Amino acid sequence: MARPHDLNLSERSALTRRGLLQVGALGGLGLALPSLLSQRTAQGAGPADDINCILVWTLGGTSHHDTLDPKPNAPAAIRGEFGVVDTAVPGVKFTEVAPKLAQELNRFAVLRGWNPENGSHGFADHWVMSGHRPNPSLIYPTYGSVIAQQKGFKNALPPFVQLGSYVDHSFNGGEAGILGLPYNPFEMLADPNNANFSVRDITPPSGINMERVNRRRGVLSALNQLQVDIDRQPEAFSALDQHFQTALKMITAPETKLAFEIDKEDPKLRDRYGRNYFGQRCLLARRLIESGVRFVTVSDPSWDTHANNFASLKNNLMPRVDQGLTTLLTDLEERGMLDNTLVLWLTDFGRTPNINSASGRDHWATAGFAVMAGAGIPGGSVLGATDEEGGRPVKNEYISADIAATVYHKLGIPQDLHVTAPDGRPIKIIHGNVIKEWV
Repeated sequence: MARPHDLNLSERSALTRRGLLQVGALGGLGLALPSLLSQRTAQGAGPADDINCILVWTLGGTSHHDTLDPKPNAPAAIRGEFGVVDTAVPGVKFTEVAPKLAQELNRFAVLRGWNPENGSHGFADHWVMSGHRPNPSLIYPTYGSVIAQQKGFKNALPPFVQLGSYVDHSFNGGEAGILGLPYNPFEMLADPNNANFSVRDITPPSGINMERVNRRRGVLSALNQLQVDIDRQPEAFSALDQHFQTALKMITAPETKLAFEIDKEDPKLRDRYGRNYFGQRCLLARRLIESGVRFVTVSDPSWDTHANNFASLKNNLMPRVDQGLTTLLTDLEERGMLDNTLVLWLTDFGRTPNINSASGRDHWATAGFAVMAGAGIPGGSVLGATDEEGGRPVKNEYISADIAATVYHKLGIPQDLHVTAPDGRPIKIIHGNVIKEWV
């Protein structure tokens, strides 16, 4: 058998992971810890006005024409199959597949003047969730990573959690980038709508009680000592050390278990959110924010509707978002949490004005929408407008960098924030302008 110091870094990491798999099924079914989870020491809970964030990310590119920016007077080839409904704001209409969002418009704001400047998947996940065009030589961090790095822990729960795996990492979207692996999201992949939902990194599986976990602390400590090679990979081994500590602390912390006990919620409230994975992830996001997580991404797949756009939106995609997102907003408000929780709905880009031969819409790089609520965002604001075909903004045009500047402003991050890149360079994080109508 090879001695520990003869193993290369990947082999040592594999040994470490095998040890971790013995404790509470770390990295087991339903939950994927970042490979080198390591974050700052837990801090105090922070002031009462500390703003948190829930980001709903609809992966693939949600059609603005067929949801929140309809063109009822355009030709059928542009208008599409849906009729429109009145919203809570006189004169503003959404399509018929967003009836609850229409009723609750006074609780959120819509940016119809968003120019994505991009029509490529993967690029979008990085660009929209950081405010920066992807650049392989300088990978800007996503919102949640900046919040985690700047504000740290409130308690044992990680400051940045991603629910679901539906973020495209091809161009480092949704990741920490130059901030480093410690600030990547804690990814929870299990479906909270399942009757037997159990986060197996949090709740040890049958047959492993906490006494057994405590015994295995010693095993992990011994394994950890095998990896200590300060001369060769000090940063990597330091991250592994903290990975152990953070994982064990999460397993044993009572607030961790409580946060994920979604079955303790009133069944009627769970029904209001929708008994589907999206609705229950929205509910879990609220529980996580309530329990001390600072930033939660709720990811949702299959919005790349090149074919069967209308059937997909009507029968599958929009009903769960229409129900889950509106219930999230009302639930937060009823609990007095909306004032200090920024809620976002973002997507890759818009979709083409013209419907294609497969009853779908393709990628569109110059128009789309964004939604913000809470944290002082003026409910009922519909900002900007697109032309008669929905092809480009003609009023109050804002870009992704401006959305980023607004998000950071609301979350209390200074607009002149600089962080240090791995090579020691100071890097300015925010380059856009805040959306002045919303701040």
